[in-house]
Amino acid sequence: MSETTDTNANTEFHRLWWHSRRGMLELDNLLIPFLEEAYRDLDPADQARYQKLINCEDADMFGWFMQQSRPEDPDLQRIVDIILQRVQPA
Repeated sequence: MSETTDTNANTEFHRLWWHSRRGMLELDNLLIPFLEEAYRDLDPADQARYQKLINCEDADMFGWFMQQSRPEDPDLQRIVDIILQRVQPA
């Protein structure tokens, strides 16, 4: 990878990190570790789903992660399931 590509990837990762900080402890405890430990290993489609997820409302995400509700969007449901599986292994 070129230096420019590395710089762009790092810039994007830092942007995602800041957007993953929600100010709600429950969400921060899920999203930040997931981003740091698993995001880079996701395929590009799932990375795009994560980026879509962090643009959602905190209250919606809280309900999804606490399994009180489910997203209607199948892409969002997939990334929510990936994150939940990571923190709640079978």
